[in-house]
Amino acid sequence: MLMSGDIRRGSLGATNDVSRLIEDLQFDLGEGPCVDAYLQERVVAEPDLAHPASRRWPAFTPPVLKAGVGAIFGFPLRVSEIRLGALNLYRESPGPLSEDQLADALVLADVAATWALEAQAGAAPDTVAEALEVGADFHPRVHNAAGMVSIQIGVSVNEALIRLRGYAFAHGRLLADVAEDVVARRLRFDDASGFQPGSPGRSG
Repeated sequence: MLMSGDIRRGSLGATNDVSRLIEDLQFDLGEGPCVDAYLQERVVAEPDLAHPASRRWPAFTPPVLKAGVGAIFGFPLRVSEIRLGALNLYRESPGPLSEDQLADALVLADVAATWALEAQAGAAPDTVAEALEVGADFHPRVHNAAGMVSIQIGVSVNEALIRLRGYAFAHGRLLADVAEDVVARRLRFDDASGFQPGSPGRSG
């Protein structure tokens, strides 16, 4: 998962359907091991997702457990002081990583971070390197919607993403579907008749 500031840009790639689900849920919900690993700048490990020591991902955990994940781990991607995102690994059965597995994962995170930074270095300003787009899902519709919402209600793009996620969660909808409605102008988050900043949005 690539991140910039507090904004989750999307996934560079996923190895299978379960990995893709994990990435999509973290992007939609704004919680999970990759998010924590990036924000806290440390390895995040949950060796027994069904029986965690502390309940930290209430919305993320149930669907991931249902998908067959027993343990999950997040590794920050960084090169020197540059933070890029996080690498997510999971296993079907509960249990911690062995010392060798942990060492391999840390090397893989370093390799991935260096590759992403070097690939992006050759791209034109305000564009994503072609090599990074292969197999990636950067959710352009969601980011477009966030830009529209930020203008509608006069908040930062990051705050607009939070509003979009909150609306999707409160209404039991996919974030991508809510974003589609915003971009198609079927849903607005302002209301000239009396919009309240704490409200999630309105249809129409």
